[in-house]
Amino acid sequence: MKFREGDKVEFIWSGKLKQGVVTEIEETKNAISYQIKYSGDMGMTWLDERDLIAPAQVLNVPRFADDWIKHCKQREYDLACLLDYEDSDMSAEMNDWLSSEDSNQELLVRAWLDGYEVEKEPLYYVHFLEGIGGYLNMRYDGLMRINGKDQDDEYKTQFTEAEIKSMKKGKGYWLLREPVEEVEGEEE
Repeated sequence: MKFREGDKVEFIWSGKLKQGVVTEIEETKNAISYQIKYSGDMGMTWLDERDLIAPAQVLNVPRFADDWIKHCKQREYDLACLLDYEDSDMSAEMNDWLSSEDSNQELLVRAWLDGYEVEKEPLYYVHFLEGIGGYLNMRYDGLMRINGKDQDDEYKTQFTEAEIKSMKKGKGYWLLREPVEEVEGEEE
């Protein structure tokens, strides 16, 4: 498998599985060698293509699936209980998701067995119409207010879909949503 600069790779080093990042590539007519940076800035080595493997993909599950897995593990449920639709305290959202596609059942089991990350939920601003005001903000004391039309981005509150819909007048606020555009390279 060919790798590119910046790709994450795994390899065996001193009998242990290590992870690193491709920093440089040298190609000859007989082989491809990769310079790998590993263990932070401490290690750097050159390895042949045959010595490298791509790391396993991390599974992503929705927030409600994460909540369900944690709930089941806390109660020391087994795998059968994880998928039990009938006699469980599974949320309707979780049940609907599992029932909607067979692949979701497999994803949940793989996440249970192999680990996972929670999908990043889209975020929204609630933007009021011109002339009415600016954006809905949640204050430090939990009260909501509307700031003026020209408010700075740093003072606009970002909400998830569930947060907006759970508010008083949430259905109306949902109609006024404006997606938060992520700045490239920015992470939470």
